Amino acid sequence: MDEGVVGRAHASPERRTGRPVRLAVTLVVASGLTLSACAQTAGQPGAAAPPVPVAPPAASPAVPATPTVPVRARCPAATPAPGATPAPGATPAPAPVEQEPASLRLGDSGPYVIALQNRLTELGFWLGDADGNYGQLTRQAVMAFQKAEGLTRDGIAGPQTRQHLPTAVRPTAQDGTGDRLEVDLERQLLLVVQGGQVQWAFNTSTGSGEAYDRPSGGTGVARTPRGEFEVLRQINGLRRAELGDLYRPKYFRGGIAVHGSGSIPAQPASHGCVRLTNAAMDLLWSSGVAEIGTPVHVY
Repeated sequence: MDEGVVGRAHASPERRTGRPVRLAVTLVVASGLTLSACAQTAGQPGAAAPPVPVAPPAASPAVPATPTVPVRARCPAATPAPGATPAPGATPAPAPVEQEPASLRLGDSGPYVIALQNRLTELGFWLGDADGNYGQLTRQAVMAFQKAEGLTRDGIAGPQTRQHLPTAVRPTAQDGTGDRLEVDLERQLLLVVQGGQVQWAFNTSTGSGEAYDRPSGGTGVARTPRGEFEVLRQINGLRRAELGDLYRPKYFRGGIAVHGSGSIPAQPASHGCVRLTNAAMDLLWSSGVAEIGTPVHVY
């Protein structure tokens, strides 16, 4: 063997170049087979360096050569870069499944909200369009549903509320004939009845039953009267009364009206009127279900 070649082959790469260089290591076995381990050449990541040829030593005549089994070098498995296209035949990782939330509430959106809206609409609880956004109208419909089912009136579609949705039925009218408006004071619901069947159900807030002082003097009791009435007059606009603003009111007894408002809580809170959302009041006007002369049954 040429001493010059051997000397150069075993010389330290650091002394020659001033920086480390990875080289392929050649294993010499008695059978004359060679094995190259995985390596990287400087400046070429992932490229295997060619094995350095080394002449095998001559077998000793006194000791027979023992055959050995070639050993294969193990290279680390390649990790695909993020966003890389899987190789043909490779099984892609499953897409993450959106976990169903325990509760749905104001501000939420997505397919579970759409499913909730569709079910409420099917049951007659009006909320406008099922657009997948849990807005104020959806909250009002959830609250109306909770009132109809005797649940906590918080406007949040929690586990208990959603558990009742599959088996719930549309609210029923107290009188199964004719067209009218029904105001259920106990459950705080307004029902639009057409042909004896409930077409829409709304969350409402009626008289609180508390005494109050009139701005013009005197006192009153915030009470919604019970009985059989009818729509007597209406104002297609905003009326600014001494006790507050009434949006597109439909009066059925004196100054007591069904009207739109910006506040429809779960409990009775008005001075005696029947509050609905402004959007619900627009629906009553556009649909013609509460024209002058329409019966209003308060119970």
